[in-house]
Amino acid sequence: MKSLFYISAAVMTAVALALLLLPLLRHGRQAGRPRSLFVLMLAIALVVPAGTALLYRQIGTPATLEGVSTQAQTLTDVNKALDELRAHLVAQPADAQGWMLLAQAEMEMQQPEEARNAFGQALKLRPNDTGAMVGWAQADSTARPDHYIDKRARELLEQAVKLEPDNQRGLWLLGISDFQQGRFADAASTWRILQPQLQPGSTVAQAVAQQIALADARAGTPAAPSSSTAPASAGLSLQVKVALAPALKAKLAAGDTLFVYARAEHGPPMPLAVAKLDASQLPTTVTLDDAMSMLPSMKLSSVPRVVIGARISHSGNAVAQAGDLEGDGGTVEVDSKTPVNVVIDKVHD
Repeated sequence: MKSLFYISAAVMTAVALALLLLPLLRHGRQAGRPRSLFVLMLAIALVVPAGTALLYRQIGTPATLEGVSTQAQTLTDVNKALDELRAHLVAQPADAQGWMLLAQAEMEMQQPEEARNAFGQALKLRPNDTGAMVGWAQADSTARPDHYIDKRARELLEQAVKLEPDNQRGLWLLGISDFQQGRFADAASTWRILQPQLQPGSTVAQAVAQQIALADARAGTPAAPSSSTAPASAGLSLQVKVALAPALKAKLAAGDTLFVYARAEHGPPMPLAVAKLDASQLPTTVTLDDAMSMLPSMKLSSVPRVVIGARISHSGNAVAQAGDLEGDGGTVEVDSKTPVNVVIDKVHD
């Protein structure tokens, strides 16, 4: 089971890295970047599994990876391309994609301090880049003597998940942070948000399930609560009926994404519950509940009243963009049994 989780951690990071490298490769070809940069991308992809093993051993659960030993191979082509990339960034310091590529490479070369600096440069250029946020947090925890994920690293992870609720690596690392701090129930809850995004039965899904079971075991199995101690919010949910105004139907395009959400009446704008659907399903009815929260400590049952809204995103981005279509369902009590009606009738400026 330990080796299975070790392998799955590498798979998860390799997938996330592929999502970064493919756009960089396409952009680099269009911009006429040197061939050695493409060699660097390929080399990074080849050393990811080994590098990830060492990384997770540093920041993950020690008990899970006890006895695992690995060492990333050093490729001369990587060193040569890294030197060229650094020279390129001295000449063109505003190249955010170049900083991201350098940061990823330095992580795999076991240079977390340098990687953190490179991610920091990327964040200066692109403050809302979730990849840079998660990367900075990962590099920072690796560089620390205690390998903890806290303070700014955790803040960046929370911000990344706020901007991109389905950010798998962000959710994974948030769960690790919870586990490190002894908040085992929160760790399990965070990983349960990640779990439905994984292919059922896959190696990664099995590994995450094992970590959830471990966190649950560390938290202890609570006795069934009596009627006097059971929380009043148990089973809390809100039903939301969403429709698109006829005047905006012409603006609906194939592939658009529908977000239906509830956020606290007073507090941060981060949703307490969010559902993501294909906009072609409109009109539709969605049930929002505690299981749909993005963070264990921020859910429907944690506040008395919420603001209900819906948005159609043309880009699929969780953050509102100009041209997105929006609707407001008003403020309701979280224990309301009356369905909330939302008509999407506005265009976001």
